[in-house]
Amino acid sequence: MEKSLITIRTRRMRRGATVAALALLATLPAGAQTVPLPRGAAQAPEALKPFIGAWDLEKLGATRECTVTFGAEAAGQGRQVRFPATCRRALPILTAVVAWDVADGAPRLLDGQGKAVIVFSEKADPGRRGKGSDGAQYGLDPAGYVRAQQRPAPGRAELAATAAARPTAIDPASAPAAGSVPGRYAVMRQAGREVCKLALSTSPSANAGAFVTSFDGLCPDTGLTIFSPVAWRYEAGRLELIARKGHKVDLVFEGGQWRKDPAVGAPLMLKKLP
Repeated sequence: MEKSLITIRTRRMRRGATVAALALLATLPAGAQTVPLPRGAAQAPEALKPFIGAWDLEKLGATRECTVTFGAEAAGQGRQVRFPATCRRALPILTAVVAWDVADGAPRLLDGQGKAVIVFSEKADPGRRGKGSDGAQYGLDPAGYVRAQQRPAPGRAELAATAAARPTAIDPASAPAAGSVPGRYAVMRQAGREVCKLALSTSPSANAGAFVTSFDGLCPDTGLTIFSPVAWRYEAGRLELIARKGHKVDLVFEGGQWRKDPAVGAPLMLKKLP
């Protein structure tokens, strides 16, 4: 009797869990339930992301439609497109389709030679309309399927960081003359606060086209001593410090002193001493 009661309770619990799971699925968009995003969607170019995922493709004026999935991976002359084999019977135009791409902000279905089989309109409301190579009109409906997330527009901080990471354009005609570069320099991490002295000599270095450089006295800056500059080179308005192990730091002349360029990571400035 006790065993039978346990069995009944177990069955009821399982039945309840099944009902709860079905209820949860019912609250999700239809595409999200059955069609996950294709592999590589998150890394795809931004222009493709609004289109990556599943769509309902239909021939307008006919009761024929099929679910096609625009993928992110390269295929043929465009990107991968997938659909069930039965789609070729429902929509014969798909027999020629092997890929998709985006042109002028709108998706296209392509054949093996990269020619457009169906070209859809740029306007979305939210579905799109397009004309096929067979002269028929086709509709492309997102139908609530999940889409790849587009990257949000960069904010001010990101734009500033991106700009700082790009090398500064130099006009060699307005850059300091090469003969003015050798000498003793105050090395700074912050403007006006000297941490070391550096001597840029005119003695040829083992590095091709470079000259010897060394600390003038002790340098308490750990980063600089690890870098251990042994040579310098000047070309087209850019001063290059070369480390003992061969890596390099570029500097450009601004406001009467040299600063590291691009301006990323720890600051580094050189100001020539009298």
